Amino acid sequence: MRFKDVFSIIGPAMIGPSSSHTAGAVRLGRVARHILAEVPQKAEITFYGSFAETYQGHGTDYAIIGGLLDYETFDQRIATSLATAEQMGIEISFKRGKALVAHPNTVLMHLTSKTHEVKVVGSSIGGGTIEINHINNFDVNFSGSYPTLLIFHLDRPGMVAELAQILLKKNINIAYMDIDRKGRSSEALTALELDSSISTELIDEISRIPSVTNVSKVDITGGVSQ
Repeated sequence: MRFKDVFSIIGPAMIGPSSSHTAGAVRLGRVARHILAEVPQKAEITFYGSFAETYQGHGTDYAIIGGLLDYETFDQRIATSLATAEQMGIEISFKRGKALVAHPNTVLMHLTSKTHEVKVVGSSIGGGTIEINHINNFDVNFSGSYPTLLIFHLDRPGMVAELAQILLKKNINIAYMDIDRKGRSSEALTALELDSSISTELIDEISRIPSVTNVSKVDITGGVSQ
């Protein structure tokens, strides 16, 4: 089954055949795109659970690719996102995976560009709401409902305090924080959901902290329909 217009997929706001399978999928794709920070050259999409069973009928394939193109949930171009991606030369593959996952509507997005590669696992948990569960083998948890900083760094004493001090100076409140590390003094990922927008200046300042290797900004809040 294919859809002729965007309203067949997600409706004028974020309502489609299923908000979990369409609007939520768009948001999952946008998060992955923001983490990669550029248009992917290759996207390997693996659906699990209910996603795997119904992704074509519910337009989840269109929705995920629309998100990877950084479309918002109500963007009319979602209906033609697969054709657009093909015209842009993006290599896309869809697979049905079988694994024990936290939620039936789960997807693994493996994206590559000329200079970056990222693997993002997330779930659409209902009403367009999502959860990101894994990034490059780090266990994380954030919703995409707030501007989010993903800080890749080496684990060391005082790291969290330095981050908090920078945010305090800029009067930015932390809504939620999650940290995972691969071992003591090894690679780590800190996810910070913030109550304020994220400036380039803030990213630059955090990037200068010793032991920080990369900082990604995820901000899809403009695409959330209330």
